[in-house]
Amino acid sequence: MAPLPKKKYPKARQGKRRSHLARTAAAFIECSRCHATKLSHQVCPACGTYDGREVIEIKGPKKKRK
Repeated sequence: MAPLPKKKYPKARQGKRRSHLARTAAAFIECSRCHATKLSHQVCPACGTYDGREVIEIKGPKKKRK
């Protein structure tokens, strides 16, 4: 049988211990080429560039069939 605490552990103390576990918002930056918002250190989904060079080719919008 494992040992048990003699007194109740306060929720405030528990919260202080877990303060570094808080969620943070994603860091969005502006693309230097097309000025669209993108995640930092990621390829721009609008123009396909990363660090000033084209990494992937972005295809144009699909045409609707009639």
